[in-house]
Amino acid sequence: MVIPPLLVLFDGECGLCDKGVQWILNHDPEGRFHFAPLQGETAEALRARHPEIPQAIETMVLVEDDRRVWLRSRAILRICGALPQPWRALSVFRFLPRFLTDLAYRAVAAVRYRIWGKVDLCRLPLPDERARFMA
Repeated sequence: MVIPPLLVLFDGECGLCDKGVQWILNHDPEGRFHFAPLQGETAEALRARHPEIPQAIETMVLVEDDRRVWLRSRAILRICGALPQPWRALSVFRFLPRFLTDLAYRAVAAVRYRIWGKVDLCRLPLPDERARFMA
């Protein structure tokens, strides 16, 4: 399996996560990011090579070049850092201690289903986006 240079693993049932993927798609003019659900085959195959990828679906994951794995708030900050301005400026928060940024991340993750709900059907990718999604 060929892993793209920037692969975002997300909870495929979470409304907030779905909105996050749509947001990245809308702010990634170069089409650098690819996506796969944490519940899917791609994530399962990656766990064999990267045991730090959790089974827990409340964790957003960024896999860079199939070598480096970023979790939770660090994944989000790395994603922002790879997007154009003004979003790249948000990566400045990576200098905050991880326990603080992950505390905020976990607080949102704990209520994500209550606030944003679950999605039964995600928006179908547009034809030019389909190649950016993996199972």
